[in-house]
Amino acid sequence: MQPNPALPSTALLDTRLQVETPEGIDLILRPAGLMPRALAFGIDLLIRGGILIAAFVVLAILGQFGAGLGTILYFLINWWYPVLFEVLYQGRTPGKKAMGLRVVHDDGTPVGWAASLTRNLLRAVDMLPFAYCVGAISSLSHASFKRLGDLAAGTLVVYRDDELKRPQIPEADVERPPFTLNLAEQRAVLDFAERGTSLSSARRAELAGILAEPLESLPEHAEKRLHGIARGLVGSA
Repeated sequence: MQPNPALPSTALLDTRLQVETPEGIDLILRPAGLMPRALAFGIDLLIRGGILIAAFVVLAILGQFGAGLGTILYFLINWWYPVLFEVLYQGRTPGKKAMGLRVVHDDGTPVGWAASLTRNLLRAVDMLPFAYCVGAISSLSHASFKRLGDLAAGTLVVYRDDELKRPQIPEADVERPPFTLNLAEQRAVLDFAERGTSLSSARRAELAGILAEPLESLPEHAEKRLHGIARGLVGSA
């Protein structure tokens, strides 16, 4: 059997990224889009605001000395709150934890001090000219939803998978593909079968329909055939 050039050979489904760590371990990362990141930022903003309001109320009794301490506290909370949490708490601020997100380097390794400082200092640029306009445009324009701070620091905001479970492939008769699949194509087929339960029926039909012709199958039978091929790949692994 010969490879079929009609089958996409490089892209994984949707926005999932495959990266290799310095230790040679393959990871699948799911970059977080603008909305969950904005909600996480909003949660952190409320927490920081609450801390500062409570502190200013207490420091008000100290007069001008309290005002000076309040200015220092504002600087520390505003700039070091995200850095300390990201570096010391597995890339998660309270807002990111609530939204199931974390910050990592582009290779999937935990974020370090230099990268976290860079991405958070450049937040001032991302906020220009108002309401995070530059950051929002950058995020929406990038395939991995990176704002300028992430581009400069080499970081990603991804969904955090707390519990790894072995994906289940739907029951199907084992089938052989009509042509030899390379490694990327095998991963794409397995990815489709393993993620089936998380996709709507319309989305599954759309993706299977794209592969119907190269798989020499009718569109309405393509999904079942993909499951059978995936079963065969797992059995031969």
